[in-house]
Amino acid sequence: MPFFLCTRQKEAWSGFAESAKDGPSTRFLSEFAKKYEVVIISPILEIDENGVWWNTAVVINERGEYLGKHRKNHLPCVGSFNETNYYSPGNTGHPVFETKYAKIAVNICYGRHHALNWLMFGLNGAEIVFNPSATISEFGESFWGIEARNAATANGFFTCSVNRVGTEMFTVNDKEITRSYYGSSYVTAPDGSRTPMLSRNKDGLLIMEIDLNLCRQVKDRWGFNMTSRLDMYVECLQNSTENAN
Repeated sequence: MPFFLCTRQKEAWSGFAESAKDGPSTRFLSEFAKKYEVVIISPILEIDENGVWWNTAVVINERGEYLGKHRKNHLPCVGSFNETNYYSPGNTGHPVFETKYAKIAVNICYGRHHALNWLMFGLNGAEIVFNPSATISEFGESFWGIEARNAATANGFFTCSVNRVGTEMFTVNDKEITRSYYGSSYVTAPDGSRTPMLSRNKDGLLIMEIDLNLCRQVKDRWGFNMTSRLDMYVECLQNSTENAN
């Protein structure tokens, strides 16, 4: 599916909207998850029973079973990224999915810019947090290699930063828009070490063997959880929320 959000159209793309639990994408990928005994994360355009659209990631376990979904918490409205015109803000919180291999979470695309988003997945027990993205160079390539790496060390989990490649062209109000995605996917460990990035302009496959014990080892060594003072931040956040309203 193209990244249609910059077209300022909605009805033209409604045919791609599907159910998270039993839509065609989930049914199709479930067969592969079961066949190869892998966990698959499938970003989709979800439509619910009330006709509401969501930017959603579906998680399918190694038995091909629908494990659950996460709806994107933070929707951008920057330049030609106008997701608020299409989607509703996520209402699934920060779910962590227990699989055969690890406790995983999905921080969808723009959510990587919000440190508290990463924090909540960590507090809920995530060992690996995936960040499926579709982002272009003028929107954050300069800190693409920093945000998820910082999140991994601050929260004691692995991060998998995934970005697409390729170029798309759209016509909006008689104006040509070109979007080039810069790829550069990589994995970071809780100690801050990371893999080399994949290509900026070619499809690639990154396979990494990880030791989940490193999550606990880093947390024990640095004591970030013990010294986090969450109670202090809760009060500050509560005050900020009340003032904003």
